[in-house]
Amino acid sequence: MTIHIEALTFDVIIGLLDFERDHTQSVIVDVSASYDYSDNAFIDYADMVTLIQNELKLKRYTLLENALIGVKDVLYIAYPQLQILSLKISKPDILPECNVALSHLWKF
Repeated sequence: MTIHIEALTFDVIIGLLDFERDHTQSVIVDVSASYDYSDNAFIDYADMVTLIQNELKLKRYTLLENALIGVKDVLYIAYPQLQILSLKISKPDILPECNVALSHLWKF
């Protein structure tokens, strides 16, 4: 099975620049997570959303690279049955002419 969480949008403190440390900005998180399904090992997508939001809101990352790794760690601890995890974090408002994003794919 593969669970998809698309366009999870919320405001956080994230980034290196002074104004990014002082004010929240929108991020968009996309997740694709593959796992072996069984009755005792399903993935609760609502819980995943909460884990992602809490990790990014509480840690206030400076780098998207570290934010991706932090979200991966939290999700893998909660759901060790994950086999493949793809994460993308976008900052749609940081540059006026484009959407900036970072992504990574892990195979466990």
